[in-house]
Amino acid sequence: MTSKIESALREAADRLPDPPGAADALAERASAEGLLDVAYATVDSPLGPLMVASTPRGLVRLSYSEFRDDEAVLSDLARRVSPRVLEAPARVDRARRELDEYFEGRRTKFELPIDWTLTRGFTTEVLRATAAVGFGDTTTYSEVARVAGSPRAVRAAGNSLGSNPMPIVVPCHRVLRTGGGLGGYTGGLERKEFLLRLEGAII
Repeated sequence: MTSKIESALREAADRLPDPPGAADALAERASAEGLLDVAYATVDSPLGPLMVASTPRGLVRLSYSEFRDDEAVLSDLARRVSPRVLEAPARVDRARRELDEYFEGRRTKFELPIDWTLTRGFTTEVLRATAAVGFGDTTTYSEVARVAGSPRAVRAAGNSLGSNPMPIVVPCHRVLRTGGGLGGYTGGLERKEFLLRLEGAII
């Protein structure tokens, strides 16, 4: 009888919500003990929830959470960056604040440091070139390929943009087809059009 009661109490305790600030307190302790390499949190946006992840070097991942792929994103971070991944909202507060300001029309340039760990070679060059495209401006896949050092690698540039681990902040939505067509976008063309309209790049 006692074991059944204890089991029932444990199950009930597992269902209780964490007290306010518990995630941040746990993250602070993990950080103090050298056990936190990747901090993440989910933030709200006009485009739906966004998962934001940072390392001590900077923003490493931003993903649209609509498709319920958060666990896959976290597993990928654990495999490719560090297994020391922990929810820590306070550690991504700067990213949340800059995103809020951007969507409210009060920020035209992200100042977050970027951790390029999830990119390699030509992809890194393509995304760095894309990061330099200013608010309200657009460029083309062929121009990004040229700036990245391989003018003929237009398809490869498109693939690199499609695997961009930090959309919005690294603004792949500003890259269009030659002639003005929207091209593709990992988050869907409706999101791409929303971001371009927000920035006044299209009317």
